[in-house]
Amino acid sequence: MTQNEQDIYYMQQALSLAEKAYTLGEVPIGAVVVWEDGSVAGEGFNARESEKNALLHAELVAIDKACKTLGGWRLHKATLYVTVEPCVMCAGAIVNARIRRVVFGAKDPRFGAMGSLFNVAEIPFNHTPEVTSGILEEECEALMKRFFLSLREKRT
Repeated sequence: MTQNEQDIYYMQQALSLAEKAYTLGEVPIGAVVVWEDGSVAGEGFNARESEKNALLHAELVAIDKACKTLGGWRLHKATLYVTVEPCVMCAGAIVNARIRRVVFGAKDPRFGAMGSLFNVAEIPFNHTPEVTSGILEEECEALMKRFFLSLREKRT
């Protein structure tokens, strides 16, 4: 499998998790942490509303599960796939977990911290992840638009 085929494969898994979040009334973002051997170490989707916890972004849930699965906090041989560009909180967690590479689908012009508003990966911390964007971008954007359109329709 080429790098691009791998990126699409794991982004499809992240999209499936985002769909799960959507059905639960959560902002539809999904994330998958993949170790260098191709095994899924952790996955998650937004759970802020259902769990009433501001920290439960998809990336943080997936990182937490990966740390537990792998038995340590250093995810230096992992790639994080996420349907929407990480926010500053999640970007900070990515740097602190030493994640090697981040792959995301849709840009987030309001909160994006890996290229849209600014890029945490360009700050000279002791670790800077490689960032790839635009994988299944249209599908990721469409899911977000569908979710927020349905919210607006419910309010009218």
